[in-house]
Amino acid sequence: MRLYARIILLLLLVAFALPLAAQSHRSLYNKGKDAEARQDIMAAFEYYRRAYELKPKEMKYRIAYERSRFRASATHVNKGQQLRDEGKLEEALQEFVYAAKIDPGNSAATQEVRRTQAMIEAASGPGAQAPKPVSPITRRLEEAAGPIELAPVSPQPITLEIANDSKLVYETIGKLAGINVLFDPEYVSRRVVLKLNGVSLQESLDILAFHSNTFWRPVTPNTIFIAANTPAKRRELEQNILKTFYLSNINAASDLVEAVNVIRTILGTDIKIMQVNSQNAIVVRGTPDQVALAEKLIGDIDKAKPEVIVEVAVMQVRRDRLRDIGIRPPTSATVGIQPPATTGTTTGGTTGGATSATNLTLNTLANLQDKDIVVNIPTATVNLLYNDNNSRLIQNPQIRALDGQKASLKIGDRIPIATGSFGSGFGAGGLGASGLVNTQFQYIDVGVNVDITPRVFMNREVGMKLVLEISSVTGSTNIGGITQPIISQRRVEHEIRLREGEVNLLGGIFEQQNTKAISGIPGLAQLPFLRYLFSTERNENVESEIVFILIPRIVRGQDFTDLNQKAIDVGTSTTLDIRRISRPDNLRPATPAPQSPVPQGSAPTPAPSTAPATQPNGQPAQPASQQPEPTGPASLIFDPVAISQPVGNTFQVNILVRGVRDLYSAPLQISYDPNTLQLVNIQNGDFLTRDGQPVALVHREDLQSGTIQANATRPPNTTGISGDGLLYTLTFQAKFKGDSTINIVRPSFRNSGMQPIALPGSSATISIK
Repeated sequence: MRLYARIILLLLLVAFALPLAAQSHRSLYNKGKDAEARQDIMAAFEYYRRAYELKPKEMKYRIAYERSRFRASATHVNKGQQLRDEGKLEEALQEFVYAAKIDPGNSAATQEVRRTQAMIEAASGPGAQAPKPVSPITRRLEEAAGPIELAPVSPQPITLEIANDSKLVYETIGKLAGINVLFDPEYVSRRVVLKLNGVSLQESLDILAFHSNTFWRPVTPNTIFIAANTPAKRRELEQNILKTFYLSNINAASDLVEAVNVIRTILGTDIKIMQVNSQNAIVVRGTPDQVALAEKLIGDIDKAKPEVIVEVAVMQVRRDRLRDIGIRPPTSATVGIQPPATTGTTTGGTTGGATSATNLTLNTLANLQDKDIVVNIPTATVNLLYNDNNSRLIQNPQIRALDGQKASLKIGDRIPIATGSFGSGFGAGGLGASGLVNTQFQYIDVGVNVDITPRVFMNREVGMKLVLEISSVTGSTNIGGITQPIISQRRVEHEIRLREGEVNLLGGIFEQQNTKAISGIPGLAQLPFLRYLFSTERNENVESEIVFILIPRIVRGQDFTDLNQKAIDVGTSTTLDIRRISRPDNLRPATPAPQSPVPQGSAPTPAPSTAPATQPNGQPAQPASQQPEPTGPASLIFDPVAISQPVGNTFQVNILVRGVRDLYSAPLQISYDPNTLQLVNIQNGDFLTRDGQPVALVHREDLQSGTIQANATRPPNTTGISGDGLLYTLTFQAKFKGDSTINIVRPSFRNSGMQPIALPGSSATISIK
């Protein structure tokens, strides 16, 4: 008996558990649909994922999961790009990593991870990561220098009055600017006279080159080379650079060829330029000024085309009223003669029968009686009808179109119309004059048809070449034995120009039709009041109105920057040269050239209190803010050292540094139990950024082994930080119950002199309940 009770209880539990499980995945799927309707992409992804995990064989769960996974990954990629644009590289990298984790097939997320990691490693300074072995060709390209630029000189105006040999004048200005001057061996000097007031050293060099018909090019940031200004010397001595421009908005091959022709025509034939259709790119080789102007022209041309959304409202109101009142009396009668039947007999023993005569004779007419005359009178009809129909047709389509590109919208049906026929000249079997006839048909779009070609102007006005047609089938007719539809059409075709958001009534077509018909007995049908007894009156009123409304809205306008519209001095018709204006914020003070060499060993000795710290690369370090000298040995501690959290909760653990001196780089390794804890995030503290210097954080996680490699390094040419403070903040999520520890196993801190700082490890206890 107990065995049967247990079996029944088990069956009941299974019966109740199945509906609960089914309700669970159904409710998760419904919650996902609600979240997706609210545009909460991440919540929808989590609901769909859980529903799919509960019932992976359900196809609609899988489709919803795959769709939401793609959108969730794209959302994190977009958020990471925004954070990276704001300079938050660490947070951006976390978003990209999470996007790649959600959708491993998202190649964009993988590319952004590599790109952001490279940016972080580049900003972390020397010693952040061991260099990867590269091929000699790759190393050569990585070490290739860009165009040489002359270091900025002082913008202070000077007064220069000199009449001497041009070489001597160049050397004089070079000494004032603190730059070295070299001359072409073939350069022939001549006497020049300069009287300059209120010009800078850079401008005086340009004036002297123009006056002496020479040109100069930088060899190093503080050295220039002088030569005669001839086309041959310029081709021989001017530096050339190579650059590839990848276009974002020009995609048609004809547009790419047009852009190349514009650059070649404007900059001359000396520049070497080639388009690459497969990569949608342009490769340019020329002087730095030529490439700079080519970049400007490409930036002016490679613009996204403006886009417009045109709201089209088609409103049609129709009212039909019909009234048919009266008595329709018979308006005709027929009189007929029904001849009497005659009976004939025959002899010879045959039987007789009755026959009806079909023809009337005069004798028959003489014997007509009342019963032989038949009168047919039609019936009278009473009409009492009133009908009132109101109908409205409202269509509000939206069309999105590129500037200068035709966009079409067709809503309705395609009706076949016979356009012709043809047949063979022989019948069946090759005989006869007529054979089979084949009819050709053409399909016509019936309904609402809109064709718009927009043009966006600088003042945010929109010009439109518009064709708007509303058609419908109103009947049919027989033409040549073929039934053809009768199509009513209302068509507007013109060009207009509107402001953005301006409401325009494109056309109003009002149609009113009144029909009155009287049918009855003449004379009696015109009597007042009595006419309804001898006639019927039919009144029909039809009112129809159609209104077209257009509202243009600019989605993307013409994007022109100040640089696109700026006029640039490019030199003369024979020589292309960009004249630049010195920017005071990027200038260094002029350093006069030494008048005499300093004797060896007699360099002045600076005071110890003012000598800045020096980095290993020999550059002076920027002094940090005044910091209190720490006392006692340096140490690392967790805050808190013991913590208790429930399952599923997210919590933070801080890593503090105590008593450290001149901390420049803080690489360390952290271990934890991945079975009970899951790393969510690692953030930089405020200790290394105490003086306002930006600090890059690079970290890598191995989620299977539970190890974290983290490194925060101060910028180059800066000193370290001393004292106590928050170094890192770790964010974990409690996964399962149990006790766990977090350990710092490899602190490898270094000071600004790249010397190691001895620090012991530390640990914290985590209890998951």
